[in-house]
Amino acid sequence: MAKEKPKKEVVEQVTDEVAVVEEELSPWYVFCSTGCGFCKKAEPVIEELNKEGHDILVLDLVEPDNKKLNAELKAEYNIQCGTPWFINAETGKGVCGYREKAVLEKWLAGEDIPEPPRPTGPPPRPPFMGVTKKEEKEWKTKYDKWLDDNKHLPEDRRKSADEVLSMPRPKSEPPRPPMGPETTDMDIDKWGEEYKKWAKENSHLPNLQPIDKMVQNFKNRRNQAVNAPQQGNPNQPPVSNNVGQRMTTMEQKLDRLMNHLGVK
Repeated sequence: MAKEKPKKEVVEQVTDEVAVVEEELSPWYVFCSTGCGFCKKAEPVIEELNKEGHDILVLDLVEPDNKKLNAELKAEYNIQCGTPWFINAETGKGVCGYREKAVLEKWLAGEDIPEPPRPTGPPPRPPFMGVTKKEEKEWKTKYDKWLDDNKHLPEDRRKSADEVLSMPRPKSEPPRPPMGPETTDMDIDKWGEEYKKWAKENSHLPNLQPIDKMVQNFKNRRNQAVNAPQQGNPNQPPVSNNVGQRMTTMEQKLDRLMNHLGVK
């Protein structure tokens, strides 16, 4: 099936007559999506490459036509990828996810780009700040084994144990907020006070969100989950099931926050 490609019209002056000529644009695409952190990270790289004479078209999946083209290309070349997704629409050669400028230059030169190496498993969680030397030594032993098992990873993904320990680390596990459809404002406020104490003890950590904002966000999401309409669909699960699903989503978001803070 022929795939649709973006078109543009170039107006040229030919012996006092204006001719409208359809010119096919570059086959080099990158599909992006709103809220995609790696897409944002790729923006300056794409801009720099285009300034150097390349022609990478940035296609936002919020546009229905771009979303349709994305699905057609994935079906044609049997590819599964989120965003950003760099693809040559004519050859099917692509790059899935954020990659450095040097890698994208090879892609633009027509080379096949292999998938980046993946770790054999997650590294052991760094110890809390202030633990005993014995605990640090035990963690170093486990971490050094992980490094040895992952020699295939690039150097920038294999920090030494001392480098990891020199980074800001929490002093303790942060309190987990209450979850479930029965959660009350009082429950969330109580968690907020506990988290405020934890945040004060861990003020050395970067990017800690204001607790008042976090508390209000949890309340808003709880309210949205509880008050979600059924939309008149008789086959839709009961409200209690929907609330459970939404609370599961909230737990997943919380887990990502904990990972950001370096705890699990």
